[in-house]
Amino acid sequence: MTLRAVVIGVGHYLPERVVPNAEFEKTLDTNDEWIKARSGIERRHFAAEDETTSSMAAEACKAALNMAGLSADDVDAIIVATSTADLTFPSAATMVQAELGMTKGFAFDVQAVCAGFVFALSNANALILSGQAKRVLVIGAETFSKIMDWTDRSTCVLFGDGAGALLLEAQEGTGTSEDRGILSTDLNSDGRHKDLLYVDGGVSTGTTGYLRMQGNQVFRHAVEKLAATANTAMDAAGVTADEVDWIVPHQANIRIIQGTAKKLGLPMENVVVTVQDHGNTSAASIPLALSVGHARGQIKQGDLIVTEAIGGGLAWGAVVLRW
Repeated sequence: MTLRAVVIGVGHYLPERVVPNAEFEKTLDTNDEWIKARSGIERRHFAAEDETTSSMAAEACKAALNMAGLSADDVDAIIVATSTADLTFPSAATMVQAELGMTKGFAFDVQAVCAGFVFALSNANALILSGQAKRVLVIGAETFSKIMDWTDRSTCVLFGDGAGALLLEAQEGTGTSEDRGILSTDLNSDGRHKDLLYVDGGVSTGTTGYLRMQGNQVFRHAVEKLAATANTAMDAAGVTADEVDWIVPHQANIRIIQGTAKKLGLPMENVVVTVQDHGNTSAASIPLALSVGHARGQIKQGDLIVTEAIGGGLAWGAVVLRW
């Protein structure tokens, strides 16, 4: 018997407020065409004053549980991938646990910035394979609008808020790449590149801080590292690119998405793209794209999916799973 962590539910939540590119023209030297040409982004969602990372995460979880026909009492663990938790502590995950009414099991956060959801999926997979949990809610949720420097046109137009969730369940498989569930993971980081993407605040400064990014350098690392980690994960799963039904990448920039797909030898018709509607939602972008892709009817049971991401750290990784 081979144990697999199988997706049995998916859901997402987006704040009501939609911010089109044109809104930035009022305060910045930018315009809709400039933003679209460089990023592919047309609009994004911003959280309301009373919305937090944990409240959005909880809504995404409710949708995933509803799809699976289960309640919070059926879940053993919650992992929230986020860089914008409500408080320094406790974890956003424990707040989600409380909001769902889950009084058993355990909950914790994972912080790997835009790669956070890939790292969280890998952790959830390990919990299931080790027998520590049967069902795990894995969430990516962010309120990046709260750490933007609204005078920096190179960053503030790129990010948005939202949450997405997957519910994983331990199921028996055959041990082949035809199994449903997570087939392989690949995680990487290199702390030498911290200054390429970071927030200039925290306990050492006594401030929340703002996001800072060297966009050209991040772009250079992204395409190369994303293609490499995807290939490593596919090799570990025993699958090839021509077997992949969908790439569901971190939705940071359409040019990075296109460049990575080209390096993998896959057409854009096989890529789930949501960046135009959500912007870069950091750790939330992959589960958001998975949920939207499923809702659109693109992602179907049995589809082979490769998902990959890179974020501050630098941290990057990939997961191969069969839906």
